[in-house]
Amino acid sequence: MIRSPEEIDMDGRALNPWNLCTVKQVEELKALIKVLPIWSSGIIIAVTISQQSFPVLQANSMDRHLIPGGLKIPAGSFGVFAMITLTIWVAAYDRIVVPLLSKFTKRSQGLSLKERMGFGLIISCVATAVAGLVESKRRAAAIRQGLADNPYGVVHMSAMWLVPQHCLIGLAEGFNAIGQIEFYYSQFPKSMASIGVALFTLGMAVGNLIGSLIVSILNKVTKTHGRVSWVSNSLNKGHYDYYYWLLTALSVINVFYYLLCIWAFGSTENGNKVEWDEGDGMEDELEADDHAKGKGSPIVFPH
Repeated sequence: MIRSPEEIDMDGRALNPWNLCTVKQVEELKALIKVLPIWSSGIIIAVTISQQSFPVLQANSMDRHLIPGGLKIPAGSFGVFAMITLTIWVAAYDRIVVPLLSKFTKRSQGLSLKERMGFGLIISCVATAVAGLVESKRRAAAIRQGLADNPYGVVHMSAMWLVPQHCLIGLAEGFNAIGQIEFYYSQFPKSMASIGVALFTLGMAVGNLIGSLIVSILNKVTKTHGRVSWVSNSLNKGHYDYYYWLLTALSVINVFYYLLCIWAFGSTENGNKVEWDEGDGMEDELEADDHAKGKGSPIVFPH
């Protein structure tokens, strides 16, 4: 509220912007605060996406030949399957998937942005569960083949077993990450368009930090009393399958948290479509019914 004329200059702008904000600034802050709970639900899937070092260790201990005696895939290159899946999905979604889904959902965009984000979270649960099953199978095979004390031994098991989890991660990212960015665009005015990508990037950064924190806590807790850590450097002595099951449990809890967030958010899909005046930000230009009928010019409603 303007309490005295001394608070504004001759152009009507605040002399001290920390004490007096425009309506535009207030509405932008409200739009940002409103999406923060849904943004926070993307942190756990960011943890899942960021954990790429462990599959490299797994691939390094498995038979990485594409065909017996043929091309050998480098251990660090298995992440390319996630990228390929993401690329194919992005290309096929608008051209193939949306027209098919629109016949069932009766919506031109197929799935809503909230549904796309939710499906991404669900697929990430499946991806970590598959990773846990594959690691359990790999570890059992290593012990059975007498490689429990040999962290550099190669298990007689194809590394192609790691491909499904990478593909599922790429698919989850295609649903959730792109859905997130488009959702932010739909909720923010044009002046905040860059905030959408920034929020997603921030979520990935927080996910990396939390992923490192989870690994550090697991390492400290599980190696007490002389036990071998779940995330030990010796892959066959550790229990990386337990680590994947923990991520699966966190991802499932996160799905329910996401459902709570979208319930609290409400059913508004188009978000804040107000186009704030780029001048002083104190007025919102709307068209009255008379103008729609050709009976006048747009009416300016002061806030």
